[in-house]
Amino acid sequence: MIKIGDLNLGEFPLLLAPMEDVSDPPFRAVCKSNGADLMYTEFISSEGLIRDAAKSVQKLDVYDYERPIGIQIFGNEISSMREAASIVEAAGPDILDINYGCPVNKVACKGAGAGILLDIDKMVSMTAEIVKAVNIPVTVKTRLGWDENSIRIEEVTERLQDIGIQAISIHARTRKQMYKGEANWKYLADVKNNPRIKIPVFGNGDIDSPEKARIYRDKYGVDGIMIGRAAIGYPWIFNEIKHYFSTGNLLAGPDLEERVAVAKRHLDFSVEWKGEKLGLLEMRRHYTNYFRGLPHFKPYRTALVTTEDYPGVVQILDEVSKVFAGAEF
Repeated sequence: MIKIGDLNLGEFPLLLAPMEDVSDPPFRAVCKSNGADLMYTEFISSEGLIRDAAKSVQKLDVYDYERPIGIQIFGNEISSMREAASIVEAAGPDILDINYGCPVNKVACKGAGAGILLDIDKMVSMTAEIVKAVNIPVTVKTRLGWDENSIRIEEVTERLQDIGIQAISIHARTRKQMYKGEANWKYLADVKNNPRIKIPVFGNGDIDSPEKARIYRDKYGVDGIMIGRAAIGYPWIFNEIKHYFSTGNLLAGPDLEERVAVAKRHLDFSVEWKGEKLGLLEMRRHYTNYFRGLPHFKPYRTALVTTEDYPGVVQILDEVSKVFAGAEF
């Protein structure tokens, strides 16, 4: 069994990746109901938390039905990260996760996220301070390195383990790659084969099907898989992977009725959490993925992303059910 602290995550957990503007409570709710074993919040700015910024504070919202749940923070100042860690612990998550992997310029070029991969000593010092500041398990999400010439992921994992982190998730790309090119899981196998590494190692990058999940599990020996982009508009991927692992057979994909039902459930959570105006607005990014592969869907997508009242959106989704009844994906 894979454990983080006292949390038992089963034999091979599937994790939902923390994704900015995606991994909010409504999205996490539909992923949890479709088989995600451990989820993380969107990353939260440490500076925003210590300054009590409304957007940052709202991201602390976690609910009992999500558990186990981790809250993820990022920043480049050790004192701010330590203070933010205490704020996070007070919000009641099961895990505190540190983002050392975000590659976007506005984060990495300020020395936060993947930017800290240019200063491993600071990365270790910051992590040690956070581990000392809280009484909940601390985990880390990171990348292989800044670029292909600075990959030190085995050393990084050893040093972070030695100062007390209890699991690590590794996106198998460098910061320079961003999200392009193929993820190189060979380095994850090297970490797992290192006899000094005792903490769980979760792999992230390019897993978009049950078949690929099994191949990568068996080939690279990771303790679990973290899924990001493949779950957007397709939360069913978690249960599909689990079914394939246990039976060797592929589950039939969700039909139109199921897609509409889950999109509605997601919409309801979104409106309930953020209010009608913002809830409708933030839901718009998901419709294309929920109905990907549905022919002639574009006019309905346009209607869904321009309609400004909740009853109107529900009416359009009901119309999609009727117009496309029996459609295959």
